[in-house]
Amino acid sequence: MKIISIANQKGGCGKTTTAINLVSSLGANGQKVLLIDLDPQAHATLGLNCDDQNSIYNVISNITPRKLSIRDIIQTVNEHFDIVPSNVLVGTLEQELADEIGREMKLLEVLSGLKEAYDYVIIDCPPSLGFLTVNALRASHEVIIPVETSRFSVQGVDHLMDIINLIRDRLDHPVEPKVLITMFDSRLRHSFSMMSKIKDKFGGMLLDTIIHVNVKLKEAAVSGKTVLAYDKYCRGAKDYGQLAKELLMRANGKRPEFSLKMRETISQKMEEIAQARFAVQAPAAQSVYVAGNFNDWSISEDFRLKREGDVWNLSVPLKAGAYEYQFIIDGRWQPDPANPRKVQNGLGDMNSLLEVAHG
Repeated sequence: MKIISIANQKGGCGKTTTAINLVSSLGANGQKVLLIDLDPQAHATLGLNCDDQNSIYNVISNITPRKLSIRDIIQTVNEHFDIVPSNVLVGTLEQELADEIGREMKLLEVLSGLKEAYDYVIIDCPPSLGFLTVNALRASHEVIIPVETSRFSVQGVDHLMDIINLIRDRLDHPVEPKVLITMFDSRLRHSFSMMSKIKDKFGGMLLDTIIHVNVKLKEAAVSGKTVLAYDKYCRGAKDYGQLAKELLMRANGKRPEFSLKMRETISQKMEEIAQARFAVQAPAAQSVYVAGNFNDWSISEDFRLKREGDVWNLSVPLKAGAYEYQFIIDGRWQPDPANPRKVQNGLGDMNSLLEVAHG
């Protein structure tokens, strides 16, 4: 029985979507699979329209008036796919077991009685690095870390790797990390730029499968179904089917090659992109952003400048062309004081003008 956790402390990266649809796809490949919802938010339980009256809390807790075994609470989703539900009470386990010896082994002890019942156990972890996640990692052979193509999702991996290393060093339990790119939008050049950085940073930890943005994944969750049951021909179903096949191949000692077509596409896209550097001197500022027609004039953390002494700067991947932009310094919009090239913006103000060329 192989146990795999799905974890990332950053929410909104497709963690629960991955857990639900990976389990479904493994089941479709003839595996008997158990999904454990360890998230107090119970999104996997709710996303499959399962009863949450009894949960993993009733199995692990020592003070619950309704003590149950894990077999008592397992619910069947289909012939290949079962679930252990969660509910809000699971969140109280953190405090309840805070002083108990061996608290990080609770889930492992619970799962020890299921070794012959399942081929795979997939654990949907909470978006935090507390007691529940440590329990999941201690019980697991592998952890899949979903990463969307944004800077903050990548930072979440570093914190999780610290916990993985701690479990290896202090509990003498190695867990193999695998990074999965999720919510990938091939229409955006920023996605390709971030994917290139993710590949450089995580190297051999990166899974070959990429999960693309697909509205059917959200529609399936709303309907209480896996994407395979909702629309087995959609892009989301195909992506998670490919992920299941990749994991099964790796388990058999084979590693599929990263899609040649995708490699060529990434290389082509990256050749079309240059790094445009934005910089402004603002020694008294608390925050500086850049916004322009390259990001629909939106203020977002991906376009927040970093401070180095008195100067704030940021490199942004842009295609060749002319771009208008302004800095937002402590909430106040202003053109670039160091750039003499400016144009009227139709609002009684001036935008700075930047031309990006590729050589």
